[in-house]
Amino acid sequence: MNNRTPRIFAMTLTALALACLFAAARHLWAQSPNGTWTMQHSDRDGYVRLSVSVSRLGHHMQEESDWSISAFQGLDFSRTARHDVKFTVTRDAGRLEYDGFLESGEGAGLFHFFADSKYPQEMKALGFDGIDADKQFSMAIHDVSIAFAKEMKAEHISGLDTDKLIAFRIFGVNKQFIDDLRSSGLNITDSDNLVAFRIHGVTPEMVRSLHQAGYSPDEDTLIALRIHGATPEWISQMSQAGYSHVELEKLIAFRIHGVSPDFVTQLAHLGYTHLDADELIAFRIHGVLPEFVSQLGQLGYTHLEPDQLVTFRIHGVSPDFVAQIEKLGYHHPDPDQLVTMRIHGVTPEYISDLHSRGMHDLSIEQLVSMRIHGID
Repeated sequence: MNNRTPRIFAMTLTALALACLFAAARHLWAQSPNGTWTMQHSDRDGYVRLSVSVSRLGHHMQEESDWSISAFQGLDFSRTARHDVKFTVTRDAGRLEYDGFLESGEGAGLFHFFADSKYPQEMKALGFDGIDADKQFSMAIHDVSIAFAKEMKAEHISGLDTDKLIAFRIFGVNKQFIDDLRSSGLNITDSDNLVAFRIHGVTPEMVRSLHQAGYSPDEDTLIALRIHGATPEWISQMSQAGYSHVELEKLIAFRIHGVSPDFVTQLAHLGYTHLDADELIAFRIHGVLPEFVSQLGQLGYTHLEPDQLVTFRIHGVSPDFVAQIEKLGYHHPDPDQLVTMRIHGVTPEYISDLHSRGMHDLSIEQLVSMRIHGID
């Protein structure tokens, strides 16, 4: 044996020892991680808000959700005085054992999680692999059972994996929700959209209501409608204001830019009825508000065309600008002249400066021409 042999042998033993140590640590983590828990009252009857937190070797994980009171074996919520508690929650993914105290239904303490060694293999047999210790803990917390996994797999949902199963449990995507959506006329199969539906509040009732109103929205449009607040109730209000059967994309644009039943009513009182959807959106984008229209009307500019009002806002023809021009002796210029003046910089200040230099009685056309040719 040469001199290097003992060193190589020692290094090999060290490597094996480290490997065993890491394996043991991983095994310990998988089999019995521990952490802290807190329990608070929930807004839901028959539920409590349970938060669990695990920290080990620089790794931190926290889960918080509403739990049914019936899930806690050995826990008496009828006792209001502070008292020590021990209770257990058993799930397919493993068993959680809790120690601590409760007082009036709220408390805190420590817990231990004992992972079920068969669970990853049973899930893998269903096509759900990649379940490490962290994920198995989350699946226990959120009660991703074998039965639930089988039930979701039978729904033929695309993109379904372990992360989606956890998300389904967190946000309440279940067989009843999926079946109700499909019975409402929406043949949904996308797992991401199912979660998004729950997050944003797309319901079977909403889908049915839109279908009854003559719409056939796709899944992305349904999500956009909810994100921007274009609810069936709001759509009905717009219909009563004279805007029925407006394209859903236009209704979403209405919500984004602030076209409301009240906005439509105010414009109608000013004589602007039956504007098309694009005109209403343009009004809101460019700031053609009822106040702006009313102030122009007081200056004698009534019944302007919708595109003229938008042009006024784009180029800065404001009620104040019009009033100042009139004070300088230009009585009621026509809308095109006002726009031309703004485009070429014929401002009240420019006209006043010319007056101070003795240049009076210039026509609007002359003023514009002077600006075009650089006469300041």
